[in-house]
Amino acid sequence: MNSSDWSAVLAVQRATHATLQVLSAQLVDLDLTPSEINALANLADGRGRTVSELGAAVGSRPTTLTSVLDRLERRGHVTRGNRPGDRRAVLIELTSSGLETAAIIRKAIADLERRALAGLSAEAVAGLRAALQALTEVSP
Repeated sequence: MNSSDWSAVLAVQRATHATLQVLSAQLVDLDLTPSEINALANLADGRGRTVSELGAAVGSRPTTLTSVLDRLERRGHVTRGNRPGDRRAVLIELTSSGLETAAIIRKAIADLERRALAGLSAEAVAGLRAALQALTEVSP
């Protein structure tokens, strides 16, 4: 493939599918969907988020995220409550089980990232981060 045939967007999609396959295989014992893994990974820092904030972090509309949160709540990984000072906003927080599971997920992600990027220079990794950030910020 010559450089004029290469597409950053298609490359990101291929990379997403490849990394999801690797993570799904590594985390098969957790019995979670890729969307559930993504949500828990984004909550791994232990900070509660509103559904809108979590939706922005995982790249999903809040309405789509609802079924993921329903499943995670049934499994005891998250709780939903009101945000202090704003009863309209639903706050998503990890339970102790969710924190443990999220830590396992984040470790698997860090290991995958370390293996995948090991051959790249710090400058190349910085360029990759900048490119991914630019693609994330494209408005519809």
